[in-house]
Amino acid sequence: MLSFNHEVAKNLRKISFLLKEQHANPFRCQAYLKAAITIEALPQDLRQIFKNSGTKGLTQLPNIGVGIARSINDYITMGHMTRLDNLRGNTNPIDLFQVIPTLGREMAQRIHNTLHVDTLEAFENAIFEGQLDNVKGIGVKRKKAIEAWFAQCFGTRQLPITTHQQPIEAKPSIELIFNLDAQYRKKAKARELPLITPKRFNPSNQPWLPVMHINKGNWHFTAMYSNTQRAHKLNLTLDWVLIFCYNEHHQESQYTLVTETHGPLRGKRVIRGQEAACEVFYNTRNDIKNLNTDIEKTPVTAKINT
Repeated sequence: MLSFNHEVAKNLRKISFLLKEQHANPFRCQAYLKAAITIEALPQDLRQIFKNSGTKGLTQLPNIGVGIARSINDYITMGHMTRLDNLRGNTNPIDLFQVIPTLGREMAQRIHNTLHVDTLEAFENAIFEGQLDNVKGIGVKRKKAIEAWFAQCFGTRQLPITTHQQPIEAKPSIELIFNLDAQYRKKAKARELPLITPKRFNPSNQPWLPVMHINKGNWHFTAMYSNTQRAHKLNLTLDWVLIFCYNEHHQESQYTLVTETHGPLRGKRVIRGQEAACEVFYNTRNDIKNLNTDIEKTPVTAKINT
């Protein structure tokens, strides 16, 4: 077996193992395991396949879908897999974003604070939706350089075609995200979730970070407390919640939920970057009481832009 392919397969097996340990969907666990077995038997070096055909070339291999191809891409371009880091609670967005040309530590921190993104997937989504213009100091040249890097590493994204024949699946509703946030915090407080041992900000090396995997419709969600430097600095690790999700069409999103500390939503849970939509939601759903503790099954209505 080629040594590089062995390293990639080893990391995919780790993802499969962690998903199983964290009680994730068994089919998802199997998907990573099958991909690892495929790569272990591959006579070609994955780096050469990626160099010749990009992510598309990786997805043409048996058992390699878009999501796993992006994890392989991560390892080729950065030497580690973001998805594995997330499962371990070791995400360091500031260091992660600095692999992108023209981004130093200060700008990476500004992007993280402004866009509330922690992964390359979430960052790419923010760029795709035009949010990069909201970051102070991002000029035309730097913006083009960032977009070019993502296009080179992940392929150029096309605008979705919204026709009657090919409808784009609606993203999760605000209500669903709030319910998942409440469910996660309730289960975490009751110690009903598996714990992981993050390497970052954990000097005693103790398992303390609860993680929840759950499927809703065609979406798979992973929820955990934020283990970022900023959350620890503000002593808000047990308040800030990260929710990652993706579906079978490889649509991906990330949400950061916090308790608002000022303004009309003070004391309420909000989705960072979606405060206006959250205010509309609360104003139009006065019949729902205390979303912070109650989990209600109600029709999906309000939508969010992520």
